[in-house]
Amino acid sequence: QVQLVESGGGLVQAGGSLRLSCAASGRTFSSSGMGWFRQAPGKEREVVAAISWSSGRPFVSDAVKGRLTIARDNGKNTVTLQMNSLKPEDTAVYYCADGCTCWAAGNYNYWGQGTQVTVSS
Repeated sequence: QVQLVESGGGLVQAGGSLRLSCAASGRTFSSSGMGWFRQAPGKEREVVAAISWSSGRPFVSDAVKGRLTIARDNGKNTVTLQMNSLKPEDTAVYYCADGCTCWAAGNYNYWGQGTQVTVSS
């Protein structure tokens, strides 16, 4: 059973930075990657980034490109999401998910509990 634990969320002013981490335990070699999603109140969950465990190749959505960076540490089974130049519209609960490097949430097998990111204007 894969368990994912996110950390690093919080309250930050617009223009600030946060670094989210997702620690995975029990991960199997069948998983090809991990993704970060976010869900704002009243909105659907949307993908922001994904990364391959083997190659480290990142995929970042156009909505956050240039501001958010995803990275992985295979030795620690950890994926991080560095978020810079944060905007109030980045406010959401951020989730990490394990299983693939794909955009569709339904293709991921395991999810973390989520971490709140709030950006004040």
